[in-house]
Amino acid sequence: MGKYSPDILVFRPNLKKVVWGGGRITDWKGLPHQDSIGESWEVSAVPGNESVVDGGPFDGMPLSRVVELMPDEILGRAVARKYANRMPLLVKFIDADKDLSIQVHPSDQMARRVHGENGNGKTEMWYVIDAGPGAHLYAGFKRELTPQDYARMVADGTICEALARHEVHKGDVFYIPAGRVHAICGGVLLAEVQQSSDYTYRIYDYGRPGLDGRPRELHTELAAQALDFKVLDEYRTIYSQNPGSANRVVESPYFSVRVTQFNGTFHRNLKKYDSFIICMCIQGDCTLRLRDTGSQILLKEGSTCLVPASVADYDITACGSESRVLDAFIDNMDRSLTGMVTRFLHISNA
Repeated sequence: MGKYSPDILVFRPNLKKVVWGGGRITDWKGLPHQDSIGESWEVSAVPGNESVVDGGPFDGMPLSRVVELMPDEILGRAVARKYANRMPLLVKFIDADKDLSIQVHPSDQMARRVHGENGNGKTEMWYVIDAGPGAHLYAGFKRELTPQDYARMVADGTICEALARHEVHKGDVFYIPAGRVHAICGGVLLAEVQQSSDYTYRIYDYGRPGLDGRPRELHTELAAQALDFKVLDEYRTIYSQNPGSANRVVESPYFSVRVTQFNGTFHRNLKKYDSFIICMCIQGDCTLRLRDTGSQILLKEGSTCLVPASVADYDITACGSESRVLDAFIDNMDRSLTGMVTRFLHISNA
């Protein structure tokens, strides 16, 4: 580690202008107003779209460079080894002022076959922060389709008729594994946690042009290879929403997500996971203070920070009556008997 020491990382704005975006994200984040902003990439190591550190000893440095300097301290030992010293997650805020395209993402296997050996698939989850009256999204098929049915309905513009449509409200969660057809629709503001990948296959885009006035590219043949046509009874993720608790929202091979609704001070000791922690403040400003170093930041509603694995023991304190924070990380906790005893006795594994 040398002269470097891990601390809370915050990043410069990384906004994406898209045809379906609105003006809500910049206003919500307290930035100069911009229209047509559909995404804020809060933590990203995607080449060409990396997060850049804002302030502190790493100011102006891309996230991948910080990780390169101290991979075990930032990512966690297990994460650094599994993902070859690369940040495995990408997290965003998404403001759908208009409907997004009907789309699907590839699996790891397909991404590597089509895009090269370093390609990642794209499994993701959505947490609805706010939704207008009657707002909805699509996730999954509502009836069985054959590949031939799919091709016909894409060609004649009726594919939406085969999709499961879900009216949404604040706090709703959807897990979108690679292969599941989906689309966020107008009036929805959400947080997205996903694999570090930018592969999206558009199936249908309502015949609209992009910001440049040209038709947006469709990927119907790749999408047909990626699609999982299985129909489920329920696509919404059901989870406990207990105030004052870190509620388990998603557990997957790619990421784990907790949502904590709290007032006062809430202690989070997450070193047991041997992972970085991405903290997204989705309601009410709060402060985050590291117990190891005493470092502290104000985490305003609509902002995000990255807590390195080696210092993932912290207190979060609501600035007002109530705050809500979404945590995303990789669960590497040792669940062996030795690991459980070690945690119980607070013995260091170093």
